[in-house]
Amino acid sequence: MTDALPDQGLSTTPAAARLIAAGLSLPDDITVPRRRIAAWAFWDWGGSAFNAIMTTFVFSVYLTSTGFGDPDKTTAALGVTGIIGGVLVALIAPVTGQRSDGTGRRKLLLGVDTAIVVLCIGGTFFVKPDHAFLLLGLVLLAVGTLFFELATVNYNAMLSQVSSAKTVGRVSGFGWSMGYFGGIVLLLILYFGFIHPDVGLFGVTAKDGLSVRVSMVLAAIWMLGFSIPIFLAVPEPPVTIERGPRKNPVQFIAGIIGSYRELFRTIGGLWTVSRATVAFLIASAIFRDGLTGVFTYGGVLARVSFGFSAGDVIVFAIAANVVAGISTVLIGRLDDVIGPKRVMVASIAGTVIAGLAVFVLHSGGTTIFWVFGLLMCVFVGPAQSASRSFLARLIPAGHEGEVFGLYQTTGRAATVLAPFLFTFFVAVFGKSIYGIIGIVIVLAVGLALLIPIKEHATALK
Repeated sequence: MTDALPDQGLSTTPAAARLIAAGLSLPDDITVPRRRIAAWAFWDWGGSAFNAIMTTFVFSVYLTSTGFGDPDKTTAALGVTGIIGGVLVALIAPVTGQRSDGTGRRKLLLGVDTAIVVLCIGGTFFVKPDHAFLLLGLVLLAVGTLFFELATVNYNAMLSQVSSAKTVGRVSGFGWSMGYFGGIVLLLILYFGFIHPDVGLFGVTAKDGLSVRVSMVLAAIWMLGFSIPIFLAVPEPPVTIERGPRKNPVQFIAGIIGSYRELFRTIGGLWTVSRATVAFLIASAIFRDGLTGVFTYGGVLARVSFGFSAGDVIVFAIAANVVAGISTVLIGRLDDVIGPKRVMVASIAGTVIAGLAVFVLHSGGTTIFWVFGLLMCVFVGPAQSASRSFLARLIPAGHEGEVFGLYQTTGRAATVLAPFLFTFFVAVFGKSIYGIIGIVIVLAVGLALLIPIKEHATALK
């Protein structure tokens, strides 16, 4: 993104400056076994249980049903829960990522975080459709969100262990697409096995929300099972930091405080030696929030503005995941040929154009939403994947967790933008369709900030 620092500058710059290295940290002369890449990507496949089922199409929708009270109030409570979870991630993610670098504990921390997420998903079985259980559901969702994001820090950091400078784009795209494909398969199983039929598998019905609650148990098993391969096939990174003796509570707290001091030095140093790096973290945080909003509010727009039934929304969700998964795989290959920045710019621009078409042509009914709504989904995955691979190309070995922790933090810091602007335009104009203008604005701002950033001189081989 900027010219590489001269070697002599690295030795005299504060700790944060170590995060900017001359050239790539990714090796370009190794061949990673395919089974290791597949094992890494299966974590994303299993993670669809949280992304697609718990936070987007099943459990969050269940919590806003009339059984838990006034849907408007429960929706507001859901929004507050998301904000709290986002703040916690923003505060914790960079430090946990930093403390996993060089200790040989990255896989261990991923395992702990994944286990907590699985317990949160499974725990939703006890959330019955009654206002008395709303708080339990919200707490499980908030805790699950926190630890899923923390797990993602270490999962993203492992990208350097399963790719090279020549393959990082396609590997990142493959992993991202596995998340979409996993969501498709799991949605189909749950929809036709438990949610859609009056009497589902094992005699499960919708009474007391049992169809959804049993679906969540299956989702927990799904994530647990597909998370196992990464721990068997992907090795821990080498230990480069001496762990030292076990610390007492006072020493442990002092260590945490020291980690935050290091974080602030990191941010300050990045600003000093490479403002373009900071600019990319900010730009990506904004456009990633807009891209997330495409999926978050797509179902709402389909239902409210285009008259989709609840079943139609799930069918659209499945189709959206299909096109997003396929496009991410195909365009991920272009990432390694033309560079991730070109992929990001083209994808974000395409999403903006398709979003404007949905708004301008919305009087055309469901056909318009099917065509241009799915077109938006074509570009979401490639942009997200290219953003991850762009950053992975810049990180020097041993700092993956720290920088991806910052990546998660900046992303979380911007998560209020799309929800706020979506709600603002709906409130001002009184119709849900106007909310898409808010999402388009967030994407356009992120794109405008991204375009001036120069790609790293050695990012392409």
